[in-house]
Amino acid sequence: MPPAALLAEGELTVRGRIREASNAALYCTVSHDGHEAACIYKPVAGERPLWDFPDGTLAQREVAAYEVSEATGWGLVPPTVLREGPYGEGMCQLWIEVTPADELLALVDGEEPGPGWKAIGFAEVGDGRPALLVHADDVRLRRLAVLDAVINNADRKGGHLLPAAGGRLYGIDHGVTFNAEDKLRTLLWGWAGEPLTGEAVEVLEGLAEALHPAGALARRLAGLITGAELDATRARVAALLDSGKHPEPSGEWPAIPWPPV
Repeated sequence: MPPAALLAEGELTVRGRIREASNAALYCTVSHDGHEAACIYKPVAGERPLWDFPDGTLAQREVAAYEVSEATGWGLVPPTVLREGPYGEGMCQLWIEVTPADELLALVDGEEPGPGWKAIGFAEVGDGRPALLVHADDVRLRRLAVLDAVINNADRKGGHLLPAAGGRLYGIDHGVTFNAEDKLRTLLWGWAGEPLTGEAVEVLEGLAEALHPAGALARRLAGLITGAELDATRARVAALLDSGKHPEPSGEWPAIPWPPV
């Protein structure tokens, strides 16, 4: 049974709460016709109001991020659906078991990241000395940087990067996305200003077509985000294609989320 179908149709049973989450996030199992999986359920009723996002919309934004991820073909967001649960409507996302992997983030001495790494910025370590925060020069992270630029992710932290079996990498926690204003905050600035890969350009061209008002993706997103936010998403895709480059920090808004991990 496809994971998205299981999440949408299965019986949802709450097993515990993720206490570190800023909004209500419940660890659950979902079962249907002999199939079972672990998942995260975030009820709309458990969302904290934010000053720059409409109340009660974070679950829909999580689902919208999944829809865009699927349209890219990169599969960077775990299967995610909007459904009724024990505490009302909410987002339900497949639980990802993290597997040991090469480091994706690191702190290094000096002013240069070294081979295989991209610089993010300087940070203070425990004894007050500066260290360079870097992320891996990894094709999966580069794809995620493109996705984040499209969905206007305002909170791409290190803890949201989940390496999984088979060399897969997932990104999670996409509630603060799709704002009509530029809100991009991320740790993945290592390619800022560099040309997009040919693969990324091809994916963005496909997104531009899918986001046409008559496109299937546009129709799905229209039920999850506002018309202005959908127009802004189209504009971001067009701007990326027009520049042919990864975006750079605007300078009008903190570029790196806090805390960064």
